[in-house]
Amino acid sequence: MTEIALPRPAAGAMSDPGALGRFGEYGGRYVPESLIPACAALEEAFRDAWSDPRFRRDLDRLLAVHAGRPTALTPAWRLSAELGVNVLLKREDLAHTGSHKINNVLGQALLAKRMGKTRLLAETGAGQHGVATATAGALLGLDVTVYMGEVDIERQALNVFRMRMLGAEVVPVTSGTRTLKDSTSEALRQWVTCVDEAHYCLGSVMGPHPYPWMVREFQRVIGDEARRQCAAELSTGIPDYVVACVGGGSNAAGTFAGFVDTGAQLVGVEAEGGAAVAFGQVGVLHGFRSYLLQDENGQVSEAHSIAAGLDYPGIGPEHAHLRDSGRARYVTVSDEEIVPAVRRLARTEGVLPALESAHAIAWVIRAAESGELPPWSTVLVTLSGRGDKDMATLMAAS
Repeated sequence: MTEIALPRPAAGAMSDPGALGRFGEYGGRYVPESLIPACAALEEAFRDAWSDPRFRRDLDRLLAVHAGRPTALTPAWRLSAELGVNVLLKREDLAHTGSHKINNVLGQALLAKRMGKTRLLAETGAGQHGVATATAGALLGLDVTVYMGEVDIERQALNVFRMRMLGAEVVPVTSGTRTLKDSTSEALRQWVTCVDEAHYCLGSVMGPHPYPWMVREFQRVIGDEARRQCAAELSTGIPDYVVACVGGGSNAAGTFAGFVDTGAQLVGVEAEGGAAVAFGQVGVLHGFRSYLLQDENGQVSEAHSIAAGLDYPGIGPEHAHLRDSGRARYVTVSDEEIVPAVRRLARTEGVLPALESAHAIAWVIRAAESGELPPWSTVLVTLSGRGDKDMATLMAAS
């Protein structure tokens, strides 16, 4: 693998990482020689588009009329009364296709059209990114191919059917663990063969530069909206805690971006079986440098989570930097805490969260009941997706 050797920028928290794509010692562009021109062209195209008011207006309009933005900020009144803390839910589950994934995908699909691409390639674990990519492809007239591990195809059969109904080709990945890590590897391999016609629509804040930065900027709409909504809802204007689940970490990065310059405490919640920050070491995977789960020989270890979208052995490089700098902290919850968290939110608020989002809810419940959260502190939780995709898993676990 080759990394472009450019000067390292002195970037502040959640700012432009510069041409090298570095967040402190993390990030970068570790890709085969054949992909360096494609990554460089993508960075140039994104910088040009992101500074173009017309592109920004077009994206804002699509997010409003197609994705349904802004999403609601919902006070969780009954859960708050039970826990003794004020819980606010940023409702990405209400976005079109059922999760935050549509924010990033509409941005990348518009960018692909602007670059003259005719196809979108994507990886998916829980299937929500695949559904969002298939949706954007249908909307904008782009062919879509989604790579998905066999294990995830089985446990997310509903989303596989949705992708195919939307016209996407879903390609099973049979190598390795047959989950998100391997579908990402396969999508990158396929991109090498068709870079002239296809855009790789990566779904999280990982991969080679400019993806971690670009995806964070497309997801920043979550944090920016929540910041305005909290200013209108709260007497203090800012919540005490901002909490989101983290796999690769795009919903958390987008949320944190809206509050990183405030006094709010930022908390990312990892799945215990895929907790790269808690149990990982620094390494390189899928074109970027960050914390990864590794064995004693430095080989990437298998991750596990009840939530397919968190079944990834690494974390986005900007999250690694936020952790090292002390600006955000990262905690873990176990699989055993997730179904009770889903049930509790459903029965107190009439909201069924995705298993991924339930990790954030589970931590808030545990932290409130243990006294880690001060009484009547205000906690903003990004509810990154809805739980209908997880009904089969929930029925089996109940």
